[in-house]
Amino acid sequence: MMLSFFDQFMSPTYLGIPLIALALVLPWTLYPTPTPRWLNSRLLTLQGWFINRFTQQIFMPINPGGHKWAVMLASLMVFLTSLNMLGLLPYTFTPTTQLSLNMGLAVPLWLATVIIGMRNQPTAALGHLLPEGTPVLLIPVLIIIETISLFIRPLALGVRLTANLTAGHLLIQLIATAAFVLLPLMPTVAILTATVLFLLTLLEVAVAMIQAYVFVLLLSLYLQENV
Repeated sequence: MMLSFFDQFMSPTYLGIPLIALALVLPWTLYPTPTPRWLNSRLLTLQGWFINRFTQQIFMPINPGGHKWAVMLASLMVFLTSLNMLGLLPYTFTPTTQLSLNMGLAVPLWLATVIIGMRNQPTAALGHLLPEGTPVLLIPVLIIIETISLFIRPLALGVRLTANLTAGHLLIQLIATAAFVLLPLMPTVAILTATVLFLLTLLEVAVAMIQAYVFVLLLSLYLQENV
């Protein structure tokens, strides 16, 4: 029984072919494409307003040199939000519950911010490893600690997204199973459990959006340090 709870996180296959690539491509087909018309549809207007507001909020504290990342981070935000939200539908697979995928997104983007910092302002980038006014005896220890914390950043990005989504999906499945089992035995308790399940589903919708936002926000903070 415990094994079946984790079966939902296994990458689905068809004829031995993993379908995770299909799950990654599907969200892009759901977005409306811009048209050359003067007046767009309500959905296109809402999509453009959301992207503009998100981009302004994320890149307001960043120097103009980092605004080149606007398209990439805005696309990443929409992509992660779509994957997380679609994964809440029945009989679907959530690619962002796979640590390998999240690390594949986190490591290259984090490494790109570090490379940009080392290329544009190497002194300031290396200065983050040693705070100003540090006692001489603590310099080697602080350099080691700051270096470890620097390399832990992509791991924290990937693990945070994976853990939050995995925990939410497991909790939903556990409560749904409890409601189904209790229905013939204690209908009143089953109805209360189903109410909790509904509220938890609403919470998971919020978590799906918040975790995508946090992922992109932390990347923008890393970019801000190195631009």
